[in-house]
Amino acid sequence: MKGNPANIVSIQETKAHKKDLNDEIINIPNYKSYFSSAERKGYSGVATYSDVEPISVSKGFHIEKFDSEGRVLQLDYENFSLLNIYYPNGGMNDERLRFKLEFYDAFLQYANLLKDQGKNIIICGDFNTAHKEIDLARPKQNEDISGFLPIEREWMDIFESNGYVDTFREFNPNPDNYTWWSYRTKARDRNVGWRLDYFFVNEEFKHNVLDSYILSDILGSDHCPISIKIKI
Repeated sequence: MKGNPANIVSIQETKAHKKDLNDEIINIPNYKSYFSSAERKGYSGVATYSDVEPISVSKGFHIEKFDSEGRVLQLDYENFSLLNIYYPNGGMNDERLRFKLEFYDAFLQYANLLKDQGKNIIICGDFNTAHKEIDLARPKQNEDISGFLPIEREWMDIFESNGYVDTFREFNPNPDNYTWWSYRTKARDRNVGWRLDYFFVNEEFKHNVLDSYILSDILGSDHCPISIKIKI
């Protein structure tokens, strides 16, 4: 968190169990840390660091086949609930694509349940799908690739129609804004990327979002950080 004044930092694909981490990673000054890890070692996982102690912390959707992969971490605060989620990648085979779509549906049901309870929701993470043609550099060449399949994009449409707002697009309608670039082809040098990482909020909370942006100049991963500013 050096040089980053964020109140809350969420990380996906940590690939680690808390017991295997160094103390300096767990106990960062001025932050409380929370982890959700997969049963399988070296796989998946999410972590959230917060300088404000949440009211409660929970993991998963209470569905074993999803929760065992350590993809969901929920922090509840007075004014909102934050869902830090690493959504499955469907590119390995048809079985994993089905798993991804089932995870999407379980997530939407869970998010709607929170919303029906009167909670404001901030959802952040790697959705592993570029929603619209503007969200990747070469849409035509990737129509048959998981991450831009019609069925994945249709689910994103359904998700938004349930009352969730893509915060970045509220502030920036322009193309050429991406959050992931392939290492294999040195795509970042040419900005041939995909926007796979999002902050969504429920419609009722969108006016609390002051800004939403991509930090593409920060290196260190094939993804780059994204951020929002909110008022509460």
